[in-house]
Amino acid sequence: MIPVSSAIDEIISNSPYLDEALSEGLINISALARSIMPEVERLTKKKVRESAVVMALHRRPQGHAFKVSKWLKTYMSSMGDIIVRSGLSDHTFENSASLISCQRQLMKTISKENDLFCTFSQGIRETTIVASNILSDSIDKIFESEKRLARKTGLGSITLLLPKNNTEISGVYFVILKQLAWAGINICEIISTSNEVSLIFSEQDVSKAFPILMNLKRK
Repeated sequence: MIPVSSAIDEIISNSPYLDEALSEGLINISALARSIMPEVERLTKKKVRESAVVMALHRRPQGHAFKVSKWLKTYMSSMGDIIVRSGLSDHTFENSASLISCQRQLMKTISKENDLFCTFSQGIRETTIVASNILSDSIDKIFESEKRLARKTGLGSITLLLPKNNTEISGVYFVILKQLAWAGINICEIISTSNEVSLIFSEQDVSKAFPILMNLKRK
């Protein structure tokens, strides 16, 4: 058996979104109390009054997740340029012994083109190429003997140039992805290097995502 305050801490600590929304006053406390009552009673192993849960929620200090997130928003203001591209497509192939050779051939094809977008993401079983639409015919021809698993068109990207020490800071991606998730924006692909991250969206979502990401930089 644990106190009501400890039960509430456990429930909220399992939901960073809830922790931050509470701290910013975005949630109706009474409605939240009614919602978590069954879980509070399960953890405390006793009947609990709604008023006791409301009081415990009001007295609860700002959680760790909120403090980290607030600091990260300030840190993200040192982010570099934000680069937007449109006219992209996504091609996924099953990994094979000959796939690397195809990749080399594609890279040779575009080696003298500076304005084209082309990235490779190799997983355990499959490899995805995100490239400018103008390369679609070349990809179809070069990879014609490979097993295609998926293809998406009508995509765009937003590339963020992250602060140099971003790999030493926990939660950088959390701040970025949380804002997009709250806005209901779907991310088709995420491509990252040490100091860059490219988020791939459907083209209609790029215009929605851009001001949200710019707002992170302004803060």
